[in-house]
Amino acid sequence: MLIVVSPAKSLDYESELPTKKHSEPRMLDETQELVDVMAEKSPAEIAKLMSVSQGLAELNHERYQDFEQPFTTDNARPAILAFTGDVYLGMDPSGTFTERDFTHAQKVLRILSGLYGVLRPLDLMQPYRLEMGTSLTTDRGDSLYSFWGDRITDQLNADIAESPGANVLVNLASNEYFGSVKPDRIDARIMTPTFLDSKNGGPYKIVSFFAKRARGAMSGWIIRERIKSAKTLVEFDGMGYRYDAERSTPDEPVFVREDGAMG
Repeated sequence: MLIVVSPAKSLDYESELPTKKHSEPRMLDETQELVDVMAEKSPAEIAKLMSVSQGLAELNHERYQDFEQPFTTDNARPAILAFTGDVYLGMDPSGTFTERDFTHAQKVLRILSGLYGVLRPLDLMQPYRLEMGTSLTTDRGDSLYSFWGDRITDQLNADIAESPGANVLVNLASNEYFGSVKPDRIDARIMTPTFLDSKNGGPYKIVSFFAKRARGAMSGWIIRERIKSAKTLVEFDGMGYRYDAERSTPDEPVFVREDGAMG
């Protein structure tokens, strides 16, 4: 079983690390190609390309200028401990993972990245911002989807083959990031959990903020509990969600929650 999640825009390179474990990203040749393209852009060009403020553009311009190899614990940080968005707040590796959990996460969790392709949790990464949906022109086309081509799918297939448990890819990534994967070429069953909320007795719907947290919570649960089978996924009850058999299909399990049920 292998889980895929999205990265986050918010980063933490200051707090104390709960583990000294780390590894090196496996697609650094491609990463360097993208860095070389981005390093040639001015802050104004970055602002336009990414639709960000001038301040963020200048910060990321500086990041691309400062990018250097080799990665060390002085200039980089394990990916799972660098990202701090809603998915990672829901997962809470710093607060809940043991050393064994970090080791297991390395086998079963993958982070899809516009710059790094496929990251293992403990892969060192330097700070960046480059969303997968960015229309960046390279020698391979006019988008990051064309740049990565089959590479992300091929890497995931290799990782699925080595992962423990059922031959399942659990898609807990956003559509933007899972768009870098070619589902028809994945050598595994793909399961895509959905999380729905109802407020004041109203209709169930996806609430982005809660859905992101829930994806992280499910990822953390799979890791900590060593979940290895597809049928066990329906037992997830984190954050007050519960499996809804009527709304679910075998490959798209649905979890629902009413306001006030947060666990």
